[in-house]
Amino acid sequence: MSTLNNGSSSPAPYLHWSGQTNRGKVRPNNEDAFLGLRFDGHDVSYLGSSGAASVQNADFVFAVSDGMGGAQSGEFASRITIEKLSHWLPKSFQVSALGVTSDHTDLLREVFDAIHAELLKLGRSYEECRDMGTTLSLCWFTPERAFFGHIGDSRIYHLPKAGGMRQLSHDHTYAGWLRRSGKINEREARSHPMRHALNQALGAGRQFIEPQFGAVVYEPGDRFLLCSDGLIDGLWDHHLDEFGHSVNDTTAAQRLITESLERSGRDNLTAVVVETNTAPSQTSLNTAS
Repeated sequence: MSTLNNGSSSPAPYLHWSGQTNRGKVRPNNEDAFLGLRFDGHDVSYLGSSGAASVQNADFVFAVSDGMGGAQSGEFASRITIEKLSHWLPKSFQVSALGVTSDHTDLLREVFDAIHAELLKLGRSYEECRDMGTTLSLCWFTPERAFFGHIGDSRIYHLPKAGGMRQLSHDHTYAGWLRRSGKINEREARSHPMRHALNQALGAGRQFIEPQFGAVVYEPGDRFLLCSDGLIDGLWDHHLDEFGHSVNDTTAAQRLITESLERSGRDNLTAVVVETNTAPSQTSLNTAS
């Protein structure tokens, strides 16, 4: 893939995004959460459920979190994770801008470790928060690359404009490891008895974590999908590939949620779709208050 460079004559890329979450048909509450964030060295803005903006002078982060735990603690875990992201990432951007570090992976690792420590602290301090935890999948968009961090069984997909789809994140389950190792196929993974047993998560009483980090150089027209496992429950890989490429960028997340609900809906569902492009569409930047 060619690199988009701020120093070249290429225009700064635009991001177009849409995000939706749904309680599903069975669960009494929604333990999923998602975040869109725009930040530079001075300001931070929360993004609405859909919009478009240039990455000329700011970075963007999109994240999906799926909480777990008794009573309301799973919902609390995912919400506090999203809240902490909005505080720590802009601080990391400021440190990077000062030239202290330019390694986004190190910055993401610090953020994951900080959230993990916070959830463990709450779990030790409050009985109702004991063993609460959450997944976290995020993409950090700069003018040239999308850096990603991940832990758990929420997912991040890259859908190049030229076609095809690649799951960037690893499912931190035994079934996920079996599929990555080629020992089982997609159908077998979806019905495996250990498909929901996480061996990695933020909090959840775990002393050590090993999040996954990486980066992708993107081209105009590429799309990224971040989603919770509830969305996958109703959609196979070929569905994600088909809908992820064909649906209008401003309605992509809602279409994925609708299609998954029709086929399943047994769990909470969340989808965030981000498309990279060279020009804005009719959608404008939409920030939440």
